[in-house]
Amino acid sequence: MIFYFSANPPKGMEGNWVQIVPGQSFSTILRLYGPLEPWMDKTWKPSDLEMVTEGFN
Repeated sequence: MIFYFSANPPKGMEGNWVQIVPGQSFSTILRLYGPLEPWMDKTWKPSDLEMVTEGFN
């Protein structure tokens, strides 16, 4: 799943956009409902966030 963190929504991606304040830090939280065994035994972890700078207004 792709989410966009920016001050303004990328055109056509408003549904996956999270507004942030430029120059301010922010944190992300992953909420799992009914995690499976790989999460519990720590054999799976989410990948790191990747900064994408292409394709924005």
